[in-house]
Amino acid sequence: LAVVLAWMQSAPTTPIRVGVLHSLSGTMALSERAVVDATVLALEEINAEGGLLGRPLEILVVDGVSDKQRFAREAERLIDEEAVSVVFGCWTSACRKSVLPIFESRDHLLVYPLQYEGMEASPNILYTGATPNQQVIPALKWGLDHIGRRILLIGSDYIFPRSANRIVKDYAELLGAELLGEYYLPLGSAEVGPVVVAISESRPDLIINTLNGDSNLHFFRALREAGIGPGEIPTISFSIGENELMAMEGIDMRGEYAAWSYFESLEGEDNQAFKHRFRARYGEDRRINDPMQAAYVGVKLWAQAVKRSGHDAPIVVNKALLQQSYAAPEGLVSVEAVNRHLWKPARIARVNDGLDFDVVWDSQVAIRPTPYLSYRKRSEWEDFQQALFEAWGGRWSAPPARGREVE
Repeated sequence: LAVVLAWMQSAPTTPIRVGVLHSLSGTMALSERAVVDATVLALEEINAEGGLLGRPLEILVVDGVSDKQRFAREAERLIDEEAVSVVFGCWTSACRKSVLPIFESRDHLLVYPLQYEGMEASPNILYTGATPNQQVIPALKWGLDHIGRRILLIGSDYIFPRSANRIVKDYAELLGAELLGEYYLPLGSAEVGPVVVAISESRPDLIINTLNGDSNLHFFRALREAGIGPGEIPTISFSIGENELMAMEGIDMRGEYAAWSYFESLEGEDNQAFKHRFRARYGEDRRINDPMQAAYVGVKLWAQAVKRSGHDAPIVVNKALLQQSYAAPEGLVSVEAVNRHLWKPARIARVNDGLDFDVVWDSQVAIRPTPYLSYRKRSEWEDFQQALFEAWGGRWSAPPARGREVE
């Protein structure tokens, strides 16, 4: 209550301080720097319109250096020392899991822009990325129907790929698919040789890819060097978007697939206007991907909630967020009040000759977010993740030596 009263008594011209917490260095910087740009664009647009509640926004951008412990320390500092009203940030689920208890213990607010594994619904997080029923499951079903039913899984060894692949395996068994292998690499690992050998030997119809960060560069380069292209064995990726494509350093990605809610190539006035504003700010050659768009939308939803509530105190804004919708570049999105995720569309796209994505499947309507898939009890999902946490020695990702094949 004292914190809320202090926020309410802030001078009208006192800036509203907001934190932006992402990796500007380390293995995840390739993906996260661009998310910072989209977040800052949205905040700058609000300032250009006069700020919020007659007050300007003061933007504090902090580097999490691709390290979950640093993310936790910086989240504490932003809240306790910098007195920010909200934090926009995190990419990997390991980092989000590390900061979650900090936001909950302080009854603060994190806006998280990434598709993720679900199995979570914190009262102190607004999730603007896709849940598994909005990304993983539609992609798997489409791949089995249109590509083939013999699949191989590869991912980075942390909570998102492990959890997402648990869902993939459940649905693959239900749908009669054959699982040929399941492999994990430590975040940032370049040791992809054994996995590529396994792919060459087993010849799956489809690879389901949950690698994150720089490991994608090493993986696809090694596939091409082994003579494996999408014409023989295509891949559906959950963490490769437009920016990651441009960073592939000459690797031919034509014909590969990705699953997201947003692609830069989408038609529609809202998306065209968004792309124009972003490129006017950062350059005509810049690309835009799903997490960038989701980050931008998260800022806009937060701003609407601040206006609606008349205050920037997290505990007040948090409630107002539950009533928000927004005409986003991906389409109309709405906050699901029950679990604080967004109703979103699902889409699958193929890389074309221009290193852009052609949408090959579109849900056409927003899908209700379901972070806890009902075929298992909520307690079972939580027990599954807790077992991983304990097996990793109280971490949300495996120690470096743990990247391995699942027996």
